[in-house]
Amino acid sequence: MSGLALLSFLLLQTGVSSFGTYPSFINNLIFDGSLNHQEITEKAILNVTVQVCRALALTEGKDFTFPSQPLTAESVVAACEAPKSSKTFVETISQIRQMNYVTDLRYPFDPHYHCDEEKLREGQKLITDGLAAVKAANDQQNYVSAASILGRALHTLQDFYSHSNWVELRNTSPNSNLIRANADIGTIANESRKTCHSCNGDDCSNNILEDILKENILTSGYFSLLPSKPSGKCSHGNLPDATSFREPKGGINKDKFSSSHGDLHEKAANLAIAATSELLEDVRGAAGDKKFLEMMGISRGSSKALCFVVDTTGSMSNDIDAVKNVTSSIIDSKVGTEDEPSSYVLVPFNDPDFGPLMRTTDPKEFKTYINSLSAEGGGDFPEMSLSGLQLALTGTPPNSEIFLFTDATAKDEYLKNTVTALIEKTKTTVNFMITNVLGFRRRRQVSNNQQQSRQMVRSDTQLYRDLAQASGGQAIQVTKYQLLEATSIIRESTLSSLVILLQASRNPGKVENFTFSVDKSITNLTIYITGTSVDFTLINPSGVIQNVFNTTGSSVISSQSVGNFQTLRLKTEMGVWKIGMMTTNPYNLKVVGGSPVNFLFNFVKESSGPVEGFDPIDNRPTAGGNASLIVTLIGSDIATATEVTLVESSGSGQVKSTMAAQGGGQFLFRFDKIPSFEFVVLLKGQSINSNSRAASEIFQRQSSTSLRASDLTVIAGKSDTFLKPGTPQSVPFSVTTSGVGGSFTIQATNDQGFDISFPPSLSLDAGGSANGTVNITAPPDTPSGTSVTLTIEATAPGGADTNYAVLRFIFLQPVTDFTQPSCQLLSLQANCSDNCRLSVWELSVQVSDGVNGTGVASVNVRQGNGTFNSSSVIGSENKTVVSYVASCCSPDVQLVAVDQVGNVEVCSYSVRKIITPTVAQAVTEASSTVTTPTVSSSTRSVQSVLFCLGFSFFVFIC
Repeated sequence: MSGLALLSFLLLQTGVSSFGTYPSFINNLIFDGSLNHQEITEKAILNVTVQVCRALALTEGKDFTFPSQPLTAESVVAACEAPKSSKTFVETISQIRQMNYVTDLRYPFDPHYHCDEEKLREGQKLITDGLAAVKAANDQQNYVSAASILGRALHTLQDFYSHSNWVELRNTSPNSNLIRANADIGTIANESRKTCHSCNGDDCSNNILEDILKENILTSGYFSLLPSKPSGKCSHGNLPDATSFREPKGGINKDKFSSSHGDLHEKAANLAIAATSELLEDVRGAAGDKKFLEMMGISRGSSKALCFVVDTTGSMSNDIDAVKNVTSSIIDSKVGTEDEPSSYVLVPFNDPDFGPLMRTTDPKEFKTYINSLSAEGGGDFPEMSLSGLQLALTGTPPNSEIFLFTDATAKDEYLKNTVTALIEKTKTTVNFMITNVLGFRRRRQVSNNQQQSRQMVRSDTQLYRDLAQASGGQAIQVTKYQLLEATSIIRESTLSSLVILLQASRNPGKVENFTFSVDKSITNLTIYITGTSVDFTLINPSGVIQNVFNTTGSSVISSQSVGNFQTLRLKTEMGVWKIGMMTTNPYNLKVVGGSPVNFLFNFVKESSGPVEGFDPIDNRPTAGGNASLIVTLIGSDIATATEVTLVESSGSGQVKSTMAAQGGGQFLFRFDKIPSFEFVVLLKGQSINSNSRAASEIFQRQSSTSLRASDLTVIAGKSDTFLKPGTPQSVPFSVTTSGVGGSFTIQATNDQGFDISFPPSLSLDAGGSANGTVNITAPPDTPSGTSVTLTIEATAPGGADTNYAVLRFIFLQPVTDFTQPSCQLLSLQANCSDNCRLSVWELSVQVSDGVNGTGVASVNVRQGNGTFNSSSVIGSENKTVVSYVASCCSPDVQLVAVDQVGNVEVCSYSVRKIITPTVAQAVTEASSTVTTPTVSSSTRSVQSVLFCLGFSFFVFIC
């Protein structure tokens, strides 16, 4: 498919016939068929992602089948041959949608973010700055930051088409210069120029002055809760905009069908989808297709990352050998399968160093890096284990699973609250593989080269056990010779679509019975128990009693015990299971299995501002207060949630909720009172059986992370903002308590080790608040796209209560190159016959970045399935010559040229006959049958295709 036809397909997806609306918890529009920001964003993401997967398939010589309409996250990942990525793809889309939506909540009256009050160039700068940050973050594999920034930039971009008069000026394609820094977006009405007259009654469709439209002048409406605006200017219109009651009355927004210019809502929404697709295509071009999918959370293997945090001091030789062994085993057995990890992360630590973080999607590169680890050095006994873990938590995707290997205590125990905050924020599971408990640890003293023997007793490992429990992980204590056997949990954790059915922790232990439901989607049913001398009884749904000493004819396939860790693999039998724990020793119980049916959740609070909706709570909810939980159910279109309970992590306490279905697989659960105890989220639901005579099937899922409420509230500056390296940045924050007053301890840390200063404490009255400032400075040579995670913690007097704020910042070096690379065709030769397999065509192109450009960073092939070579022109860093040879059976190719700062140009070439239907005669470049090799400029193609947005039917036959 040519670039022209590709973009035509994108616009087909935005046509009237493909539009569909569904209720959503963040849909603050009347359900009248209008499209909101979130729906516009999701449609564009799904459309572009399908095209990316199609291009990759064609490049690999594979067929590609488009999923049926309307597109869904599940259907897209299936078409992309990545069905195990449903959860991470849905999560990424949700993050982008959420950041788009909260722009209204957090910046309701800032006209720059909404292209209001003729702040169109200011809006353009927000868009292009955000786009530059997204590209830089992707380049550094900081995909979480990239997705958040993308959502905010898309809100401003989409508002341009609803809030300005671009549609009223009869434009039928997006304003492409909005996504190009310093480009001319058009003539904007000056401050003194009148733009509107008052509406006549309810009819506001013609209130923009005729001379504004005739002269092609851009304007946008004013928005305020106060009836004040410059004389003669248009208003946004509709409540709560009070300026629309001041002459000239009325408004020009097209937010929905019932808006002032609601008759143009459909056209504005179409253009917003097309513009969003255009921006995503630009992000795709800069990142490359594979990295674009990584940003979207799509991997053809497992959606899970494999992350190791490894102690590399002198006594860890056996442990490191075990890490190498299990890494080789996982890579050798799972590469190319559905269980292949989506990415690999390694963080070494010792004393006094930790890091750097190594992250790759290449298993061979990861194996090489692991094999380069060696055990040496040491110093005193404790190590920088929590510093390494902090870096891993901020460098892996959310909902990851981390394995930390050590035989020493933590020297940086002061980071416990920081690490706990990051675990709660990212919902990441941390497993500790601890050796040398009640053993000896030998290493060399740095100072005097003398041998030192140390012992790590059980109390030394309490910190690790606490963090494991908080994350839903295990603290496995074994000898060094048992470690390799215990690493079986790592192999199992990389199984695709792992879900938790039940998890409980007791310290001290007590005799207690637990139940868990197994549904037909569950595979690889497994029980993990950590603890010393833990007895239990297991009863399967058929009522057969089974324990570890009696496995004959039972549901237990196999059992394994090593150190303090037991594993039972069970036959999957549907129904309610019971497990009775019969011990007073501390233990952790966890039941897991494989299943595509899972859930995402976030605590939210109802907005009390001018924009209705729910704002996500980024830290701990308020203890004793009411709260709401948004649950997104994924993996099945026949499953529904029925109840959510907050279950005490270390006890029997429970808090139930009321439910309100929101549609689209989303459910809102309301709690009258958030408990003071630590809790997990337990979801129960039903899989509706298609056979009406059969009963619905019950399923349950549980969160891994333990959460808690707080009497403290910590609010800090804006996350995902852009900072300049070498320039100090002040981050204001406030701490509020609903409990007792006193001196509250403040601690601020960051994962990059950048210079930081903050007040050590703040004094608060009972029920009062106080303000502080954190100052952070990155070195001047910090690369663009570097992400730093800043955690600000407040601890109440006595240390019993804490809360935090976690912020991410992206550092950007100044950019002066805003020009796209250019393509110059040197030669195109073809000798294509009726039998395409017997002939080839050749292409030679020179790509340059101009005299003042930053230089060509890369040139890659998109869609073409041929042989590609490139080389720099001797004596010129700004020129690259590309040669391409392909079979005539693969007659199209797109070259994607990117310069050093992410400016993108897509150059399309083809040797095929192009037959166009008469309805597409507006596309002059494809208005007749072409029998000679054709060359199309991507920019011209975009404009031509978008010109055809209004056609209800538009097809290319190739």
